[in-house]
Amino acid sequence: KMKIMSINAGSSSLKFSLFDMEKMKVIASGLFERIGIEGSNYSIKFKHKKYEEELEIKNHKKAVSILTEKLTELKIVESLDEIGGIGHRIVNGKDLFDRSVIVDDEVMEKLESIIELAPLHNGANVAGIKAFQKILPNTPMTAVFDTAFHQTIDDEAYLYPVPYEWYEKFGVRKYGAHGTSHRYITEKVKEYYRKNKKIISCHIGSGASLAAIKNGKCIDTSMGFTPLAGIMMGTRSGDIDPSIIPYVMKKEDKKIAEVIDDLNKNSGLLGLSGISSDMRDIIAKKEKGNERATLTFNKFVRRTVDYIAQYYALLEGVDAIVFTAGIGENSAPVREAICEKLKCFGVKISKKENEKHEPFIKLSTPSSKIDIFVISTDEELMIAKDTYELIK
Repeated sequence: KMKIMSINAGSSSLKFSLFDMEKMKVIASGLFERIGIEGSNYSIKFKHKKYEEELEIKNHKKAVSILTEKLTELKIVESLDEIGGIGHRIVNGKDLFDRSVIVDDEVMEKLESIIELAPLHNGANVAGIKAFQKILPNTPMTAVFDTAFHQTIDDEAYLYPVPYEWYEKFGVRKYGAHGTSHRYITEKVKEYYRKNKKIISCHIGSGASLAAIKNGKCIDTSMGFTPLAGIMMGTRSGDIDPSIIPYVMKKEDKKIAEVIDDLNKNSGLLGLSGISSDMRDIIAKKEKGNERATLTFNKFVRRTVDYIAQYYALLEGVDAIVFTAGIGENSAPVREAICEKLKCFGVKISKKENEKHEPFIKLSTPSSKIDIFVISTDEELMIAKDTYELIK
């Protein structure tokens, strides 16, 4: 019986899911939070029970040793030998990786060389791999990249209109993110139609990106050199005029890193509303007539529609638009507002279907010119499936 573990290591967190690959089902899952910070804790879900504990977790290595102890202690596995492989999510694989790979020394060297492209994520991803290698040295590890699916984008789409040497010397280009999620959506839509269609995949959560997909391949995506580009997000600004940065540095007497930090952590829904980075809070305040909440909601919708319209032209028409991730899967008001603005493309949705909470919903009515879906994404399953295929 093959069991595969999917790992998503953040700068101070570690998320895991253990899959039974025969049934493609999650056996156990959990989260280690505030690693290296005061108040660190973990929670593990297994057989409808939740095991939680607050204790000091100094680093990722400690988190991994607690996790592996708990797997046997809670009888999630009889022995760690049952775990056939461990798949690690890597945020940015630069243009060095266009698919998932088995981790070896050469892969580790490449990963170490590109940490600066996603410093918040890649460093933690690499720390996660190393921690598992120490404790389970004989278990095959794989690296699954958020950027891999976007490697089919052509140079016209991935290059910026900046000095070409920046690309040649420093790799300045669009890499995108959420590729594993966009790839999952592409597969689900293909299953539905039994063939590839022209898709706009809207992965909208606290981080958000859209992808234009043709013949099962990505041809453009909204995130850029880093995940700071594209539509506005929970705390990220998305696209802005770069001249704002030196202007604010001067006015607020801030260093460049501080302003970039503001754009990453204090902008988006949070920055514009002054209320919250969570769309549910924005909607609650909007319903009470709060003006900034209303402005923020409308701005978010507009930014998303801007990209959908752009990709409609790029794809020369579209068969399906898919909503996924936190906001996409759970916020009926956001979906309704976006679809309302897409009426000029012949989009029509059913209010009744839009109120449902299911893993796969077709929102559009029979007379709609574009099919609209809500599909629950499953990046962890994609990581597990890739790992299973690679080690088989």
